[in-house]
Amino acid sequence: MALTIKKIETFPIAVPLKSPFKTALRTVTTASSLIVRLTDSDGFVGLGEAAPTAPITGDTSASIQYAVEKVIAPKLIGSSLNQPERVKRAIDNALVGNHSPKAAVNIAVNDLLAKHYGVSLLELLGGYRQTISTDYTVSVGSADEMVRHARQLVADGFSTLKVKVGSQSPFEDLKQVRAIRKAVGPDVKIRLDANQGWRKKQAAKMINQMAAEGLAIELVEQPVPADDFEGLAYVTANTDTPIMADESIFSVKDALRLLKMDGCDIINLKLMKAGGIDNALKINAIAEAFGVPCMVGSMIESQVSVTAAAEMAAAKGNIQYYDLDAAMMFETQPTTGGITHDGSAIKIPAKAGLGIEFQTK
Repeated sequence: MALTIKKIETFPIAVPLKSPFKTALRTVTTASSLIVRLTDSDGFVGLGEAAPTAPITGDTSASIQYAVEKVIAPKLIGSSLNQPERVKRAIDNALVGNHSPKAAVNIAVNDLLAKHYGVSLLELLGGYRQTISTDYTVSVGSADEMVRHARQLVADGFSTLKVKVGSQSPFEDLKQVRAIRKAVGPDVKIRLDANQGWRKKQAAKMINQMAAEGLAIELVEQPVPADDFEGLAYVTANTDTPIMADESIFSVKDALRLLKMDGCDIINLKLMKAGGIDNALKINAIAEAFGVPCMVGSMIESQVSVTAAAEMAAAKGNIQYYDLDAAMMFETQPTTGGITHDGSAIKIPAKAGLGIEFQTK
């Protein structure tokens, strides 16, 4: 008997953050997201999530909900889960762009499949490792604010900090990175994320100055605008610090173009950019073929999609860096279960699928 998708429901959520999250692109105080719930003909339930990040993906809360309910869902109702490749292609082909709503439905489909097999999503995708270790983001602020936050994170058990830069002058960025390095000492890893805030020559000069001063920056994420592939390749060629592409890469085609240019040293995979787990893994496979490792990161997302990202990250050997602190920033969680944290250590749930329950009011 064919196993089919019977119902697709959406549930908007809005949860205050513990403190404002500031980057060169935006400031967030409340996490808005859309939980997607798929129910199949056997009564199994799969969960997914889409986070609106208009400055990066172009997706808004309203566009995500419309895309799922009015465009994607009608194409999937009645589809056979015995043909998962057809289902996933139908999601991808439902409309152009709209990566976040596609991601939510793709995650939910994978959650359903893992539950039917009786395995965790980690095991379904490859099961390479059981635990991973995340960084935690120090968002943009004054030097004193960023130093206080960095010190608190180290005290809380985080040995890798991701420092947001690029929202002010390069000179101010340099002063803040110096202050944070001095505050946390030499043993804490520091990653920088400029969120497209610099220009190519400016970025190369800044990164080389930090290296000359012994600030020991582990990597620099997206130093130049997303569409400046040549600029990203320039920075990569003219610095020794590893350069990671984030907003530049949404698709397999983006990854292939940049990798052929030797345009980056690392790729940041995000489910909301790639349109879900399957497309993110295609990008990872191409990166691995070029000898380039990947990070898995997230937008401001809840336990649902962060758990999906963490299980995907743990499943693959080429995914070697992890930036999965988003759900830790929430005041409360709209779900139960999923990944758990002990300082920077993330433990993957042993339950089938994502191991998450979502109760509607």
